[in-house]
Amino acid sequence: MIDSPMNRILIRARSLIFKLKTRFHSGSLHRYEYLVDLADDSAPASVVRFVGQDRKVLEIGAGPGSITRFLSGKNRCHVTAAEVDDSAIEKLRQFCDRVIKLDLNAPNWTDSLQEEGLFEVVVIADVLEHLYDPWQVLQDAKRLLAPGGHLVVSLPHAAHCAIVACLIEGDFEYRDWGLLDRTHIRFFGMRNIQNLFDGAGLSIVDAHFVVKAPEQTELVAHWNNLPAPLRAMLALGPHAKVYQVVVKATAGSPALKLTELPVSTAM
Repeated sequence: MIDSPMNRILIRARSLIFKLKTRFHSGSLHRYEYLVDLADDSAPASVVRFVGQDRKVLEIGAGPGSITRFLSGKNRCHVTAAEVDDSAIEKLRQFCDRVIKLDLNAPNWTDSLQEEGLFEVVVIADVLEHLYDPWQVLQDAKRLLAPGGHLVVSLPHAAHCAIVACLIEGDFEYRDWGLLDRTHIRFFGMRNIQNLFDGAGLSIVDAHFVVKAPEQTELVAHWNNLPAPLRAMLALGPHAKVYQVVVKATAGSPALKLTELPVSTAM
């Protein structure tokens, strides 16, 4: 989808309609319940595309099912979901074959999945940044893959120039959502994301960069407080406007290097 003021208005309008409908039907909106437009280049839409159709899928940290509904619906996947939040589980059940309550911070979290067998795809969408040991969880998730299977992982990019602006201002402002979601406890730059997969013995075979100008982010006020020459310099970084990274990875080879992919064509 081409980014323009009109398209941004349409996306916001659709999101508002979705929230109103959700509140009307369920009485409440979970903090991680959101609209996914499969026609755009957002991280959730890229996750759905990378998963593929008619697959046996494990979605780890599925939340209230914002992505799950498309995996089981449009993509016709058989989804087992793992989630810890009871309020999210109640909304999630309708979108998957089975929901298993588990805590990814527990050392033996995979024990709860032993009866499920192996999966063709394991999805970890915007989850690892919330965990004490995302490196171990990714290694554990790799062992849940069937031969020839792949992982689909999305992560916020902590080196976005809007976050740099916050650091320069001395105001690392945590929020209820976005790059500085107050529940994030791990932060990854592009090299850190690459090392995360390399360390788990996983090969990146495809990737998508979600690009947002700092003016389009929730941190725009901090960005606008910087002098124009400094903003211009910070925006020159090769990944300065990368907001999220979506990765498709396998246990095989060859592997792509995220730092070598042009932002405009990394899809």
